[in-house]
Amino acid sequence: MAQVKKPEVRTAILRSAYRLFKRKGYLATTTSAIAAGAKVSESNLYNYFASKFEILFELYTPWLHERLEALERTVAQERDPRARLRLVLRALWVDLPRDDNGFTNNLMQALSAVARSEGYRPDLLRWAETRIEAMVLSAVPKRRRAQLAAGNLANVLMMAQDGFSMNVHLNPAKPCDPATIELICDLILGAKILGAKI
Repeated sequence: MAQVKKPEVRTAILRSAYRLFKRKGYLATTTSAIAAGAKVSESNLYNYFASKFEILFELYTPWLHERLEALERTVAQERDPRARLRLVLRALWVDLPRDDNGFTNNLMQALSAVARSEGYRPDLLRWAETRIEAMVLSAVPKRRRAQLAAGNLANVLMMAQDGFSMNVHLNPAKPCDPATIELICDLILGAKILGAKI
């Protein structure tokens, strides 16, 4: 007879994991600690989730969706192209890495430790890149859009976000500085840098 999965148990597991990931990080959080926090046995936890990685992804997906969708709404209200682009870069490189006690760093830890057999799929990354690319392209002059869309700028911005997330974890007092954001705005917008047209 198949075990009936209870939504309240699943929710308790996710809440316990979220608290632990925020406080201790992915690598220091064990499935036994998650189970204890949810008041279930570790074997019961595995009836609901195949792995700690699956639990993190279940938490991280709506977390990232919520933040990028809020960013899209904010960016859509900004009329100045540079300010719009600055909003995107600041969100990716300063706000997301700091949010929820550096919650995004959990994903960096998980991805560095996950085995291929644990079922990582890049769907969330592709979704995020699509949204980021749309926001960035909405800020650049039409003459630059085709050139930027031809590359994979959103992937580069997300890879940089990974680095800034790790940096905030290791050195919280030194997030991405405004000068770096302005330099990248110049590069993306095709602004003059040191008198030369990009």
